Amino acid sequence: MPTEPPGTTRSAGADPVPARWTTRGLLQWMTGAFKGAGLDSPRLFAELLLAHTIGCDRLRLYTDVDRPATPLERENLRSLVMRALKHEPVQYLVGEAWFYTLPLHVDERVLVPRSSSETLVEAVLSHARVTPGADRALIADVCCGSGCLTAALLKQLPGARAVATDCSEPALEVAQMNLHRHGLDDRAELRCGDLLGPLLGHPMAGELHYLIANPPYIPDFEWDDVPENVRGFEPTIALRGGADGLDLVRPLLTDGPALLRPGGLLAVETASSTARAALTIAQANPLLDEARVESDLDGLERAVVAVRGTGS
Repeated sequence: MPTEPPGTTRSAGADPVPARWTTRGLLQWMTGAFKGAGLDSPRLFAELLLAHTIGCDRLRLYTDVDRPATPLERENLRSLVMRALKHEPVQYLVGEAWFYTLPLHVDERVLVPRSSSETLVEAVLSHARVTPGADRALIADVCCGSGCLTAALLKQLPGARAVATDCSEPALEVAQMNLHRHGLDDRAELRCGDLLGPLLGHPMAGELHYLIANPPYIPDFEWDDVPENVRGFEPTIALRGGADGLDLVRPLLTDGPALLRPGGLLAVETASSTARAALTIAQANPLLDEARVESDLDGLERAVVAVRGTGS
C-alpha cells in the first residue's frame, strides 16, 4: 500500500524528503492507491480529497494542474488518504455528498446519499408532472436521514411542504442543517419517532400527495456482502432490515397508504433482492392501485411505487 505521494525520496536512515508535489501528481498517486485498495470511485475520491484539502472546487484542480502543494496541505492530505485506504467513506472525510444536484452535509450520523435513492425523487416528479395541484404538494419523508429526499423534492416543487421523520435525533440534526443550507427549513417540519408514528394525528395525515421512504432494508443474508466502507462506518440502524429485509418496508406498504389522499403516491426504496416480495405486499393492499417496481440507474430493481386508489 503506497504511503507517500509521488516524488518522495528517502536517504538511508532519514525521513522522506519531499519533492515538488503538484496537483497532477497527487491526483495520479491517489487514484492509483485507491484503485489498488478497491475503492468504488478512485478518481472521484481523489478529486474530492484534494479539493477539500486545498479549499477549492474540483474544476480548479484541472485549471491549475501544476500547482505545488504546501507542506501543510501534503500533511493533511496524507492523513485523509490513509483513512480512505482503510475504507472510511470519503464523503465523511470531506463532510459533504451530492444528491440530485444538491451539496449536502454528511457525517457518521447519517447514511451517505446514493444515486439509487434518486429513483424515489424521479417517481414523485414524474407523478407531479401529470397531477393537477402537485406543485403545492404535501410530502412525508419517512426515515429521512440526511434529509436528501426532502431537500431534493422541495427544490424541485417550490410550492410543496414536507414533514420529515426519523427515529434518530442525531440524524434529524443533520437533516436540519441541510434544509437550512438550501433555504428550505420554512417549508419542512422535522419529527422524531418510529416509522409512521410521528405522522399519526398530524394535520397532513390522510391528505398527503406523496409518502416516500428509504428505510433500513438490507436483509440479514446479505449483510456479510455489504462493502466494508458501508458496513464498518455508516449507521447500522439505518441499514439492516431484519431476516428478510422487510421488517420496516412491510409496515410502510401496509399502513402507509391510509395517510395518502386518493390519487396520492407511495414510493418505498428496497433491496433489489427483495423488491418483488415488497411488490407482492403492495399488490395485496386494497387501498393501492398501479403497484410496480422501479429500477435505478444501474438497472437494479430499487423501489416499490403505487397510487392510492381514487375509490378507496
